[in-house]
Amino acid sequence: MGSMRRTVAELVRERWGDHRPGLWFEGRVLSHHRVAAGAAARAALLADLLPPGAEPHLGVLLDNTPEFPMWLSAAALAGAAVAGINPTRRGPELARDILHTECRVLITERAHLRLLDGLELPGVRVLVTDTDAYADLLASYDGAKPDASGATPDDRLLLYFTSGSTGAPKAAICSQGRLAAAGQSLVDQFGVRPDDTHYICMPMFHGNAVIADWAPALAAGATVALRRRFSASGFLADVRACGATYFTYVGRAVQYLLATPARPDDRDNPLRMGFGTEAGAVDAAAFEERFGVRLVEGYGSSEGGAAIQRVPGTPAGAIGRAAPGDDLAVVDPATRRECPPAVFAEDGRLLNGADSIGELVNRGRNLFEGYWRNPAADAARRRRGSPRAESGGEVENGGGWYWTGDLFYRDAGGFLYFAGRTDDRLRVDSENLAAAMIENILARYPDAAAVAVYAVPDPVAGDQVMATVALRAGVSFDPLDFGAFLLDQPDLGTKMAPRFVRIVERMPVTATNKIHRVGLRREGFRCADPVWWRPPGECAYRRLAEADVDGLMAEYRARGREELLMR
Repeated sequence: MGSMRRTVAELVRERWGDHRPGLWFEGRVLSHHRVAAGAAARAALLADLLPPGAEPHLGVLLDNTPEFPMWLSAAALAGAAVAGINPTRRGPELARDILHTECRVLITERAHLRLLDGLELPGVRVLVTDTDAYADLLASYDGAKPDASGATPDDRLLLYFTSGSTGAPKAAICSQGRLAAAGQSLVDQFGVRPDDTHYICMPMFHGNAVIADWAPALAAGATVALRRRFSASGFLADVRACGATYFTYVGRAVQYLLATPARPDDRDNPLRMGFGTEAGAVDAAAFEERFGVRLVEGYGSSEGGAAIQRVPGTPAGAIGRAAPGDDLAVVDPATRRECPPAVFAEDGRLLNGADSIGELVNRGRNLFEGYWRNPAADAARRRRGSPRAESGGEVENGGGWYWTGDLFYRDAGGFLYFAGRTDDRLRVDSENLAAAMIENILARYPDAAAVAVYAVPDPVAGDQVMATVALRAGVSFDPLDFGAFLLDQPDLGTKMAPRFVRIVERMPVTATNKIHRVGLRREGFRCADPVWWRPPGECAYRRLAEADVDGLMAEYRARGREELLMR
């Protein structure tokens, strides 16, 4: 079976001699052949730049320009690995990412050079792509041909950072074989054709853009279209200009697109589908209604440890069933017992969330290839299950389970529903709640453009629910109207209503358009934005005043819980 595994290098070599459009960028088009030739030249340059005996790693600190996919392809041909460097990182954190992944070459552009000012990067050769010196350096490698003979499926190709709520980002390893297989799997799943165009507007330093957008395009011989950085206002113009048929999204990108002014010709576009995560059922339906484009919500652990595929008959709100080969279970992390199936009311409300929501675990073989130089993080992902099987719903099988860090629940038919991150679980009055479920309810609020739900410590025990709401343009927050909306939601449990509501003009997000929950939790109700709250025993929301904050802080101090607000 090993001989059947493809490498990304082989896929790059296959594009040599293909003169169809291969790469679109800001109105300019390169053929597949030109892209493969550019990758071959860069691979030859890289072979000369990497010191003997050093780890064959290069960092790429770029926006989504043609240099990014060409260096990915070059690394594959050279048997090297690319560490995608996040340009929103600063100072020592940025230096740490480059040095931790042992990059001996750093590819960047003039716009990002200021990020490197004052950084100590010993032994790192910096190449600046939009300079004459870089062009002259590459010119001496013109005529190089792509050679895939030295690449193996087990060669490291990606070192991409995954964020967490605490600690430094971890660099997940992805091999050539895994990336090539992931691309082919999406080709088969979505029927990707050579005449398709994949629009990449999510940042390529993140796994989503490379694994779910670039890799299937490469596997199918489709065209890749790049946007330097995601732009909601420029989305449709780009899609029409490049003829995009497919795009990926993460985080709040879909909400930002829906927040743009509607136009009568919104449905006049070539898109066939979008694939991603965290759009939510409400926004996905609104997107299809407005733009005529179906969004497919998927799930795949960034590290490759678990995947869920949508299949015919998947209920509304569910993601799908376990991908072939995965043995997925929803497990209570405390007892390591499998959670009971979800029970729904006639209107679709989940009735037993406290019992049915648990962490998604893959008990079978998985594709997780580890983190670079981080054995503690490896061990946290690969933890043993129950030491022995017992009656009463014990999950069978022993150690080595892959723990995703994501919350799910499963219905009686085996369909899986996403319920948030384990870090986003709340415990209110001894009841476990999932932030994602509350967010899905609050997203129905007509005046909300984006919603984030997270825990703030309760002064006595457990958590309280806090929500940050970004309002649609031209509206102001009406606490009475919001309170009435909450009362009208049949699936809003008695513990779910937010105690605090923060109003922002724009939701704070990370570079990958995911909500910056760490920052929101850290600031809590002590922030510069207006906050409304329901004091204990009161039903209506009112503005949180300085005297209210002083009173709350005194209560935290009196009960020895003030330090929890700093985490």
